[in-house]
Amino acid sequence: MTMKFFYGPKTCALASRIALEEAGADYEPVKVDFATAEQTKPAFLAINPKGRVPALVTDRGVLTENVAILAFVAQLHPEKQLAPLDDPFAFAQMQAFNSYLASTVHVNHAHKHRGARWATEESSFLDMRAKVPETMAASFTLIERDFFQGPWVMGEAYSVADAYLFVVSRWLEGDGVDVNRFPRVAAHMRAMEQRPAVQAALAGE
Repeated sequence: MTMKFFYGPKTCALASRIALEEAGADYEPVKVDFATAEQTKPAFLAINPKGRVPALVTDRGVLTENVAILAFVAQLHPEKQLAPLDDPFAFAQMQAFNSYLASTVHVNHAHKHRGARWATEESSFLDMRAKVPETMAASFTLIERDFFQGPWVMGEAYSVADAYLFVVSRWLEGDGVDVNRFPRVAAHMRAMEQRPAVQAALAGE
């Protein structure tokens, strides 16, 4: 079957869409309109009860979360070499990097607009927003210094982790952080922008 990929423009779902494009996967993109809160409506909640994107409908069921979808796409299309599938340790390293983006960096970013997930007082929201440049810069200092092997996340070989890093790196400017503070990450962004799969995924936003 043709997979259905549910995404929201300018969301983290772009990472999985880039991976699908890189793999040449047979998929149909389905836009979820966040402007009308479509993600909270029964039709979408029947697909993903979390009310979030991405969601990938396959012939075996629905997959959610970038970390899972990225790994799935890489394993579904091993010929594209989008992950170190023959090296369990390297694959785990890639998953650790992707998990850090999902569980720490994305959460740092979300404190700018999604404070209601963690607090109720407006003063708390203001405090969270004020902290975002600091926490995002701290995360990218760690990525630049300790996690990023270069020229791609895993070294010489491109992987689905590069799609995820690219998407999260694009948030820096809006979060009050100059990406040029991190020369290797900035170079990675420029290299990613030249990839046809990235251009195709962005065109579909």
